[in-house]
Amino acid sequence: MALDGDPIFGIDTPGKIIAVHLNYPSRIAQRGRTPEFPSYFFKPASSLAPTGGTVERPAGTELLAFEGEIALVIGEEARWASPEDGWGHVAYVTAANDLGLYDLRAADKGSNVRNKGGDGFTPIGPVTIPTEGIGEGDWRVRTWVNGELVQEGTSDTLKFPFGQLVADLSQHMTLEPGDVILTGTPAGSSVVLPGDVVEVEVDAPKVPGAPTTGRLVTTVTQGESDFGDFGTTPTLSEAQQVEAWGSEQDLAAAIEAGHATRLTAPAAESTPGPLTAEIRELLSGVAVATVSAALRKRGYTEIFIDGVYPNHEGDAILGTAKTLRFIPFRPDLFKEHAGGFNAQKRAFDTVNPGEILVVEARGVPSTGTVGDVLALRAQVRGAAGVVTDGGVRDFAAVQQFDIPVFSQGAHPSVLGRRHVPWETDVTIACGGAAVQPGDIIMGDRDGVIVIPPFLLAEVAAEAAAQEAEDGWVADRVAEGHAVDGLFPMNAEWRARYEAETGRA
Repeated sequence: MALDGDPIFGIDTPGKIIAVHLNYPSRIAQRGRTPEFPSYFFKPASSLAPTGGTVERPAGTELLAFEGEIALVIGEEARWASPEDGWGHVAYVTAANDLGLYDLRAADKGSNVRNKGGDGFTPIGPVTIPTEGIGEGDWRVRTWVNGELVQEGTSDTLKFPFGQLVADLSQHMTLEPGDVILTGTPAGSSVVLPGDVVEVEVDAPKVPGAPTTGRLVTTVTQGESDFGDFGTTPTLSEAQQVEAWGSEQDLAAAIEAGHATRLTAPAAESTPGPLTAEIRELLSGVAVATVSAALRKRGYTEIFIDGVYPNHEGDAILGTAKTLRFIPFRPDLFKEHAGGFNAQKRAFDTVNPGEILVVEARGVPSTGTVGDVLALRAQVRGAAGVVTDGGVRDFAAVQQFDIPVFSQGAHPSVLGRRHVPWETDVTIACGGAAVQPGDIIMGDRDGVIVIPPFLLAEVAAEAAAQEAEDGWVADRVAEGHAVDGLFPMNAEWRARYEAETGRA
């Protein structure tokens, strides 16, 4: 594809299109991770498109997102250029839209081949601006969707200036005339829908004449062809939805407007699980110790989440497990997995009403795995509690909340001392007990136990009956009777119990 306006040394199609992952401070803050050095991916030349064209959102997808960017066009071959000389190898600047399909992002592991390589996914133009007499910090990019300004950023704020990008890339490959470098996008990128019109403009507003590319215009259309099962097919996750839309609030608005799929059903729409209102009533007032005895009879002895205590004296919890797993700290893994919408944030942002978030912190009390903000988030979402076999930071603040939090106690450290947040909604080991998503978690001052869901009904019935019996026995002891023959009850006491209570 030849760019309209100034020719690029007679080259119709760039030999290389190289895009930078993160560069603008606003986008870095939004993503929650700060790169030490620039990182890149390639886009195919077949993804190029001129202004006034269309881009197709493929059938079966919903997360097509725009990214307005400043595009550099190499004019003079660069190999082993220095950062100070890098800008001198750039002949032209133009506007680009680095479109991407988050539905396919999970399959690419950063390569972006599928999610950013589609036909029409790199509109560029409409004209190029010669760089002569214009500095690398003089540029501005703006993006509009349906006439509304949604992105604005300037090149003087970049984490990695243009000259550094050219120098870095030229260490690894020869940059040839006509090659294009997409230099990153500012915050404000979001999802576009069929019928939306995206416009990107790059200009140098403080330079005499205020040169501009004009607006690069792209209209989104709906595709009809489905992806075949012989390759990766689109998938959705809440994490990808949040990153594509830009924030949890924007995703929620999109769901309410019918523009995004609700992946987690509201509590009122959820399929009732084994923990019904009747069983909750049955277990009301039943001690954890009593339920654990009923489980022991069935061979379940390793169901105790050991070493955890409630942040409020007298707290009791009963709910369905949602799990979060930490792994041992390692700098490279922490750098890769702890930024942005990491597993820890996803767990607290997606816990549902009535669920108990159970955290595998490897039994390490010397670091915080829950803090005041996360505990408050769980409370706001209606969680029934949090259980961690690690520590809690901001302990005094967390105690002020209503939500029960069971932990090994207080510790002031932040994330990154001992753990890497790894994954959610998987089988974990917490306090020596295996916990699966959907298990029933019950806790009081004596401790916390795990109840396999298929045993809940029979264990609850037996424990409730036993609790009533124990209460009757306690009343007799309070009256002065000896425990011998009463606890457990012999035939005489059993007959009296059944006669007085009507229980067989």
